[in-house]
Amino acid sequence: MPNNRRPIAYSGKKKKVQLLAKRQKNDLNESNDSETDEPTIGAVESTAGPKKKVNFFLSVKKSVNNDTNNGKYALSFHSETAKEIKAQKEAAKEPLQFLSPSDLETSDEYFQGYDFPIRPPWTQDMSKEAMNTNENRYFTEYVKKLESKHTEEKDGPSFCELNLEIWRQLWRVLEISDIVLVIVDARSPSLQFPPSLFEYVKGTLNKDMILVLNKIDLVPSHIVLAWKHYFEQKYPKIRVILFTAYPSYNLHPSQEHDGAQRRRLRILRRRGKMRMAKEGAYQIQQACKSIVGDQIDINSWGKKIIEEMNDPQQDTDSSTKPEQEVPPHQVDNSEFDAKDRVRFQNGVLTIGCVGFPNVGKSSLLNALMGKKVVSVSQTPGHTKYFQTIFLTKNVRLCDCPGLVFPSCVPRKLQVLIGSYPVTQLREPLASVQYLAERVNLMKTLNVEVDSPCSAMDICDAWASVRGFLTAKTARFDANRAANHILRMAITGQIVLSLLPVGFVASEQEWQTHADITSIETIKALGITEHLPDIDDSCHDDDNDDNDDNENEDDEESFIRSTTNAFHLLDDDEDEEE
Repeated sequence: MPNNRRPIAYSGKKKKVQLLAKRQKNDLNESNDSETDEPTIGAVESTAGPKKKVNFFLSVKKSVNNDTNNGKYALSFHSETAKEIKAQKEAAKEPLQFLSPSDLETSDEYFQGYDFPIRPPWTQDMSKEAMNTNENRYFTEYVKKLESKHTEEKDGPSFCELNLEIWRQLWRVLEISDIVLVIVDARSPSLQFPPSLFEYVKGTLNKDMILVLNKIDLVPSHIVLAWKHYFEQKYPKIRVILFTAYPSYNLHPSQEHDGAQRRRLRILRRRGKMRMAKEGAYQIQQACKSIVGDQIDINSWGKKIIEEMNDPQQDTDSSTKPEQEVPPHQVDNSEFDAKDRVRFQNGVLTIGCVGFPNVGKSSLLNALMGKKVVSVSQTPGHTKYFQTIFLTKNVRLCDCPGLVFPSCVPRKLQVLIGSYPVTQLREPLASVQYLAERVNLMKTLNVEVDSPCSAMDICDAWASVRGFLTAKTARFDANRAANHILRMAITGQIVLSLLPVGFVASEQEWQTHADITSIETIKALGITEHLPDIDDSCHDDDNDDNDDNENEDDEESFIRSTTNAFHLLDDDEDEEE
C-alpha cells in the first residue's frame, strides 16, 4: 500500500543532535586508533589490530578473486593513524633546523636489508586459481615479514606498494623483457634504484639492464655528472644514459618578453621536444645495439632515428598535428605461460621500462616513439597496467606501472620525490618542513617570514601571497598552500637535488670536469643564439602542445621555472587547484 503519511520536516534541532552523535563517534574512533598504534607481529592476522593492515589484506583478496574490481590496479599504501597525523601537525609549528649541503648526500643505504616480492615458483600444470592462490599466499607472508621488520621503528614503515596486482605487472614485464630499462629521476636517483632489483635482473634472470637518468634539465650539470660516475662505479655491469624531454634552450627566455616571444618559445619547446626525443632515442638505440650485437638486427631502428634527425621539417609538421594515442599492442598470454622463454623470441627485441611512479616512464616511451603513444600525468600511478608498443617490426617497448619498492626512506621525502600522491596526503605540512630545512623556501618563494620560522609560518605566508583562504573564517589556508608548494617541488619549480656521497668535498673538481661539456650538449645549454627565427604566423596561438594536459599558463610557468624558478611567482596568476 502507498504510504499516505504526511512528510515531517527535519528540524534544525534534530540536525544538531545528528551532528553531535557523528562527532562523538569520530572521537571514539580516534581514541581507539591511538590505543592500537603500537604494531605487533601478529597484528596482520588479528581483527583487533590496526585497521590499515586488516583492510589491506581484505583488498588484496578481493582484487585476486574478483577480476571486475574497479580498484584492482589502484595504488595501495599504509594509512597513517590519527596519532601520527597529530604529531606531524605539532612538529610543523616548531622552528626549522636548517641543514648543510652535506646533509643532502645519500646513497642506497635506505634499501639495505630490503628486497622486493618476486614471483613464487610455478609450473605449467597449475591452474589460474591455484596460481593466484599461491601468489596471494606468498605476498601475504612477504608483507607480514615487512611489518615485523618495522616493529621497532618509531616512524613505522615507509610508503611502499601493497597492491599485489601491481607487482604482478612487474613480474610479467621482467619475464617478457630482453633488456630492462630502469628510469630514475636525476634529482633523487639513489632513492629510486633498489639494489635488489639490479641483483634480481642481472643475477637471477641474467638479463641486461640500462639505467636512464631522466629530467636532467632540472639538475646542475656537475651534479648529473657526479651521479653518472657514481652508478658506473657502483654497478659496472649496467649502462648509464642521460635523458631529458625538455631541452634547456627552450626554457631560458628573458624575464621580460612579449606575446610573440612567448609563442616563439612554445614553438621552440615543441620542436625541441621532438629533437630531444630523437637524440635520446639514438643513445638508447646505440646502447641496445651494443648489447644485442649480431643476434638481432635493429639497424632499422637506428636508420629511422637518423632520418628523423636529418629532417628539420618533420619537427614543425609533427608539432602542428593533433596527437592521438596509439592503442597498445595486446600481448599474447602464451608468452608468459612459457616458463623457458628464449631470448629475442620470434626475432623481436623487447625492452621493458621499469621505475618508481612519476619518474617519466610514459614520457620516455613517447619520446622514443617520437609521438604520443601512451597517456602521461603528473599523478603517481597514472599507468595502471603494463602495455606494449612496437617501435619497429622487431623492437617492442613495454611500459610497466610505477612501483614504490620497500625501503626505509622517510615518508616526507617520498612525497617530495613523487612516490606518493599529494592528493592522498593527510598532512602536507610535514613534507614542507622537510623541504624547508634543505631548500631556502623564503628566498625561493620571495616571502617574508619572521625568524625563527616554522613550516606553518611559510605556508601561511604563501597562502597570503596566493590568496588561499578558508571558506567560513577567511583564515590563511595553510594546508592548501602546503599542497601547492609540494606540487611545485614535484614538477620541478622548486628543485630539491640530492647529492652522491662525497660530492661536497669534491664539488670544485666536478664543476671543472672535462665531461661537463657533453652533458651541457645533451641539455642544449647556451645555444639559444644559434636558433633560427620562427615565423609566428605559421602557428596558431591556440594550437599549444597538450602532451601532458597542461594549459598555456602552466606551460609558461614551467618555461620560466628552469632558469629562475620563482622570479615571477608573485605575478597575478590564476589560482591552481
